[in-house]
Amino acid sequence: MTDDLAPQKRALRAELRERRRNLTRDERAAATTGITEQLVALVRKIDARSVSCYLSAQDEPNTREFANWARDAGIRVLFPITRTDGLLDWTTATDDEEETLGLFGTPEAVGELLGPIAINDVDLIVVPAAAVDGSGMRLGWGRGYYDKTLGSMERCPPVYAVLFDSELVDEVPRERHDQAVDGVVTPTRTVEFSTRSPRRRRI
Repeated sequence: MTDDLAPQKRALRAELRERRRNLTRDERAAATTGITEQLVALVRKIDARSVSCYLSAQDEPNTREFANWARDAGIRVLFPITRTDGLLDWTTATDDEEETLGLFGTPEAVGELLGPIAINDVDLIVVPAAAVDGSGMRLGWGRGYYDKTLGSMERCPPVYAVLFDSELVDEVPRERHDQAVDGVVTPTRTVEFSTRSPRRRRI
């Protein structure tokens, strides 16, 4: 990270974390309903039979209802498992999901580890984000797992970040290793970006 962008990213992440903490219970419940509906519609639109999705933490937009719906609908769901080498392992969602805390204190599923290349078989990747701008550039939380994963894929399926509505912003600080997304899902809408990497499969 350059000296110029490091403070910008830290400040923006801190502001966004504080906003999330200040959401009311009713606001969170409404957001969960909206995000689930948007993700279900997206899966149906692209006819995804396998997806990767993270287990949301307490202050994150809730992806758990969507993951449960997908599993119950017979869609294969992969959850990420953090590794010390900066890569992600994956495990398959089950009916009796067990959870633990990962390397950074965030929830992760417990299951058979499938290795980093398991992500190559999904039809849709759902990722967390702090913010995304109008060009599709994603600001993550600073650990680089998804940037490394997406940057290494030769044929990446559509990638959508899940955000609260206020986190789709005009611009985020960008570095060379940062990876853009194909769209965002918020409680009220799904936004697709017109500029996509040529290595990605289009919807």
